[in-house]
Amino acid sequence: MMDRPNPAPGRLWLAACALLAVFLVQIFFASRVKSPVGDEPGHISAGLSYVETGIFRANLQHPPLIKELSGLGLKLSGLHMPAGAATRELLSGNSSYQWEVGNQILTAGDLDRNLLRARLPMMAVAVLLGVLVFVWGRELVGAGAALGAVFLFSFDPTLMAHSYLVTTDVGCATFTILLLLAVWKYVQRPGLTRLALCGLAMGAALTAKFSAIFLLPVVGVLLLAAVWISPRSPALAAGGQRAPSPDDRCPCGSGRKYKNCHQAARQGGRRAIDYRLYLRAVGAFGAMLALALVVVEAVYGFRGGIGLYVQGLRLVNADRDPNHLVFLAGQMEPKFLSYFAVAYLLKEPVAVILLGGYGVFLLLWKSDLGILPKLFLLLPPAVLFVAYTIFAANLGIRYIIPVLPFAYLAGGVALARLWGSGSTAKRVTAGALCAWLLVAAAGIYPDHLSYFNEFACVAEPGQIGLDGGSRCGTLWLDDSNVDWGQGLKQLKAWLAEHAKGRTVRLGYFGSFAPEAYGFPMEKVNPLQLAEPPSPGLYAVSAHTVAYVSGLIEKYHEGSNWMRTTQPTAIVGHALYIYDIK
Repeated sequence: MMDRPNPAPGRLWLAACALLAVFLVQIFFASRVKSPVGDEPGHISAGLSYVETGIFRANLQHPPLIKELSGLGLKLSGLHMPAGAATRELLSGNSSYQWEVGNQILTAGDLDRNLLRARLPMMAVAVLLGVLVFVWGRELVGAGAALGAVFLFSFDPTLMAHSYLVTTDVGCATFTILLLLAVWKYVQRPGLTRLALCGLAMGAALTAKFSAIFLLPVVGVLLLAAVWISPRSPALAAGGQRAPSPDDRCPCGSGRKYKNCHQAARQGGRRAIDYRLYLRAVGAFGAMLALALVVVEAVYGFRGGIGLYVQGLRLVNADRDPNHLVFLAGQMEPKFLSYFAVAYLLKEPVAVILLGGYGVFLLLWKSDLGILPKLFLLLPPAVLFVAYTIFAANLGIRYIIPVLPFAYLAGGVALARLWGSGSTAKRVTAGALCAWLLVAAAGIYPDHLSYFNEFACVAEPGQIGLDGGSRCGTLWLDDSNVDWGQGLKQLKAWLAEHAKGRTVRLGYFGSFAPEAYGFPMEKVNPLQLAEPPSPGLYAVSAHTVAYVSGLIEKYHEGSNWMRTTQPTAIVGHALYIYDIK
């Protein structure tokens, strides 16, 4: 809890930078072998249209900031909106053309080059998230715990899977942490500059993803909590002096000095409430929100941004089929309240789950950390997780990515406690958990999106491998948890090596045109695969394997041949190859 923190030791900064460099290398080279995923063409066409034309009519159900960053990358590399009827329709407000236009942008010349240019800004945003985790973490929980958090961040397959994609989830996580860091700095020492930074960060978060709107009440509560706690906390009642770091000794001393100091603080907490402080906090929140609205207008090019923002809010999930069924553990329902909890427990590495859980326990019951830092660490992820559970569509763990940085910080607390305990057994435990995470990251590379941990294969432990329980993923979840269309480039390479000249019947799940990769193929409607197929070579999306199998089991129609037939190969952990004779 420090206004001007003592810098972390140079070796810790160096270690954090090294971890983030390794993270960047992983996601950069993984992105080079992955084809565009479901949402990318739509976001890419919208982003380039915003940057090039200043017209904000495409893809309004997502705010523009992240798409604009991607569009800027394309614009700087020399790409332009394609000419033609599809682009004219898109710019006139017909968003059904966003995927067609996005495909045209990507295939205008070198597909790999264009996709990389669109994704590079996303990688920069992801690295910024890692930096913010370290910077904020060392203020809240100490430099050692912050370094542990960056380690978990740098090797989490879920985060790596989405860090290079032109989608909004990692960007939302980045600006969520930036906002909370700014608010944290403001409550330590209020001032106009810090107030302005809070407003700017709030505007960035709101324009990254609409779900950031749930952060507004969180920020309000944290500002009021800071007023309520400050006269009771020696750290926050230190006038203009720097509040101590978590790495510092208590400024009160120890023994009787500590007791007298904190007893005095508790007695001071019973003094009369100065309601003017609460009014100032409310005023500060109002000023932050006002500045955030200016940022919203700016991000929309000062072309009716507030109105467009409200319009976009109304469009969230408006295009979702209310009759669409979600697959979860063999069950098919429109929505599961347990969906994101199950997804977290199955798709996050076991080491991250265990360390995060232990870290939360330490924060709640074993830590001498103040109430306010605990609120900053625990209240935002709790509110976001509940909000996603209630309101978000059950389409993938990607929706709760803004919650994950808080889990890394809690896990960092656990790692710091284990390593700093002096106990050989605890240090060995910490080392073993870190090694387990490294194995998970290496074992699934470069197919991070399809990662499942060992819990997924609890019924089939023989399927567990270096990639965790990823071979069992289709028994639990569908959609972007297993395949989002990212395996086409890998499929092309597999066909060239193992089935050269053969036409593959492709049950594809995605929005990009697979014809762009130039391999002989015949598209198959995934629902047609509910029946045993005729002889031929099939490449079936892992999503289809899960979803169609779930429909068969729900309605008891047909044989579940995709479950009983051993695939010839599983390309990129996402495309099941069946050679039907």
